[in-house]
Amino acid sequence: MSSRQTALWHPFADMFEVKSSSFCVTKAEGVWIYDDSGRRYLDGTASLWYANAGHGRTEIVEAAAAQMRELESYFVFNDYTNRPAEELATRLSELAPMPRAKIFLTTGGGESIDTAAKLARQYWAQRGQPQRTHILSRGNAYHGTNGMGTSIGGIEANQAGFGQLVPETGRVAHDDAESLREAIDRIGAEKIAAFFAEPVIGAGGLHPPEPGYLEAVAKICSEHGILFVADSVICGFGRVGTWFGVERWGLQPDMITFAKGVTSGYLPLGGVVVAEHVAEPFWDEPGRVFRHGATYSGHPTVAAAAMANLDILERENLLSRADELERPLHEALSSLADHPSVAEVRGGVGLLGAVELTADALAAGALPTLQKKIRELGVIVRPLGKALAVSPPLIITEEEIGLIGKAFAEGLDSVA
Repeated sequence: MSSRQTALWHPFADMFEVKSSSFCVTKAEGVWIYDDSGRRYLDGTASLWYANAGHGRTEIVEAAAAQMRELESYFVFNDYTNRPAEELATRLSELAPMPRAKIFLTTGGGESIDTAAKLARQYWAQRGQPQRTHILSRGNAYHGTNGMGTSIGGIEANQAGFGQLVPETGRVAHDDAESLREAIDRIGAEKIAAFFAEPVIGAGGLHPPEPGYLEAVAKICSEHGILFVADSVICGFGRVGTWFGVERWGLQPDMITFAKGVTSGYLPLGGVVVAEHVAEPFWDEPGRVFRHGATYSGHPTVAAAAMANLDILERENLLSRADELERPLHEALSSLADHPSVAEVRGGVGLLGAVELTADALAAGALPTLQKKIRELGVIVRPLGKALAVSPPLIITEEEIGLIGKAFAEGLDSVA
């Protein structure tokens, strides 16, 4: 723990507390990170969900450095392009579950959400239905903190104090497909542009989908001509065992947002996979410009890092690691279910899990205390609402997963 004063304003932080006491990470290798005293910790969260291939991958570093020596950066607005961006877009299109998909590149997940939401509204305008602007999402959903993402998110604390940002948005129950149907009946399908859903809700408490839920909402959207947008920013690139997460449920969304694991976090990159029929009005008719984009979209160095990361994921069969390890991780956490401070254990879908505390434990302030105690025991976990979540790198071993369970158990006992 560092006691020095800071000028850095940390996201999602109580700066009154953080300004004079922070946890400084100085180095990382594999599944381990190191603080400024040289002590190592198991990175149980893969940083912020994204270090899928693990830390210290020199292959990614070298790919980025080589690209910077040739062409460090250039924009892709209008007719400008570069080879790494073109190659990455082609590769992602070929990996996508929608045939002949187009790829709109961004610099992160929140930007990808704003892109997909604006594109959904613009798509209907181009189709002669400009009144279709309403966007639905789920309770507990997290879709970033940009204007659109904040507006369609389902975590109330993230919306408080900002006033109304983007109108014509609404939430439905996160675990009940009929709630979506009821909202469509109430609002009118002719007014709704899109429905956004994370395959596994992440920052909203880590909630895997109820059996059949995703298939049901996709069908409801199809029946009413509503665009179905899968937010796979967390779930993509092996986190739930497939490239974009949705393949696990046999889904072919109209759009998929991605980020995080596409570079394993080595450089900021996100994007939107756009189904052919959604891209068609803009690609097959002149004069229909989607007036949206980021300065660093298609950044060649970032694209080169992504290509190297995808090579690692493929060569080391890391997508299959989530399938192999989701059960050991879930079992390690499920062993805590009978603890008197534990209300629920969630997981079993991909390399993700969460331990929710009881109301009494939460009222006693146990969550932040437990998180810090587990860190003292050498494991990084993340508080999310009423729970502590884990999402380790895909290269983690079963033995290392055991360390996560052991630290949780010892931490719970110490704060009980």
